[in-house]
Amino acid sequence: MTNAGTTVTADLPTPAVRLPRRRGIELTLIVVAVLLSVYGYCAVGLAKSGTVPPGAAGYGAGLGVLALLAHIAVRLRAPYADPLLLPIGVLLNGLGLVLIYRLDLETPGDRAAPTQLVWSTLGVGLFIVVVLALRDHRVLQRYAYVCVAAALVLLTLPVLFPAVNGARIWIRIAGFSIQPGEFAKVLLAVFFAAYLAANRNALAYAGRRVWRLQLPTGRVLGPIVAIWLLSVGVLILERDLGTSLLFFGLFVTLLYVATGRTGWIAVGLLLAVLGAVAVGRLEPHVHSRVQDWLHPFASIDAGHGPNQLAQSLFAFAAGGMLGTGLGLGHSILIGFAAKSDFLLATAGEELGLSGLSAIFILYGLLVERGYRAGLALRDPFGRLLAVGLASIVALQVFVIAGGVTGLIPLTGMAMPFLAQGGSSVVTNWAIVALLIRLSDSSRRQYDIEVAA
Repeated sequence: MTNAGTTVTADLPTPAVRLPRRRGIELTLIVVAVLLSVYGYCAVGLAKSGTVPPGAAGYGAGLGVLALLAHIAVRLRAPYADPLLLPIGVLLNGLGLVLIYRLDLETPGDRAAPTQLVWSTLGVGLFIVVVLALRDHRVLQRYAYVCVAAALVLLTLPVLFPAVNGARIWIRIAGFSIQPGEFAKVLLAVFFAAYLAANRNALAYAGRRVWRLQLPTGRVLGPIVAIWLLSVGVLILERDLGTSLLFFGLFVTLLYVATGRTGWIAVGLLLAVLGAVAVGRLEPHVHSRVQDWLHPFASIDAGHGPNQLAQSLFAFAAGGMLGTGLGLGHSILIGFAAKSDFLLATAGEELGLSGLSAIFILYGLLVERGYRAGLALRDPFGRLLAVGLASIVALQVFVIAGGVTGLIPLTGMAMPFLAQGGSSVVTNWAIVALLIRLSDSSRRQYDIEVAA
């Protein structure tokens, strides 16, 4: 229509545009992650012997082939997945292998990097199987009670085996060891997500209001609380306080997300403080760790030399802003846990605050992308599962980093992807695979609507 020389046209609807798949971005980031890992491997060899390690080419080729196979699986079965998840996993795993190899050079009789590489291969293999076989994450909701039964069995098995370093968390048979609690945390996340998704309305709106908190009925809340108490009780019996704290944080986080009631956070923090005080005073193994945390230099004052926490603090202080350089630190002085619980101290000493911050940013991105996938999903189970899996990584990083830096008492857990631990690296690759499946579903639902 024309009026006074001005043409006015009706607004046309904006055409719907399908989301880009971004697999090329993922492949580029994977190449960068592999090159950075190979560079770190070569830097360690140059610092220690002045030459490039003879296995550098094989290490780069092996890591590159594993990453490429994982990328092909994602390209085939999860083309809409977040392009950052897989490269972050490759870079963290590659950096972990570099740090373990660097410490192996100080302990020729105890080499852990080859074994860790085997476990990493198994982890990537499990990643590929999950991505290829799991077409729809909602299938897992049908097996919620199977998952919780398997988780309780896995948590109970280590009670039958001797304690290692004061904790019964390992199964050791004929030189082969496995930590079942690492796999149990993923199974419990599936169960919590499925149960809370099925009962979210009853949890949020039914029951009695006490002060400012809406308490659900016992019939609804009772089963999941019983499962949580049983799992935490077994872990306390095994003296695995780190994993019990992880399960508690996972339970409270998912309960808050499912109900939207902020009061659960306050209740969770209160119960965590009360439980920590009680266990710290009654359990001798935990009490000794609390005393080391409160007085990290007491052994030096007593003339016995620095303990592990003091050596870790010295390593961080020696690293400064830019670090001593890969291969030039002395964190091996920490002792038997230098390649596992205290591997982060090696990163802090040799990469400095800047390198340590970069590692934490990678973990933060991994968690953020998991939360992003959960927010975009419309089915409650998928949303809770994505939040739960991302929270497992976040809580584990906080507990480990807090213990090594002296923020909280030590708990004896493995840093995701970085530290020595076969069960841990396999489980973390499974978590990344599930997050990739969830992120693919969150973006795929948009394109299905556009196509319709």
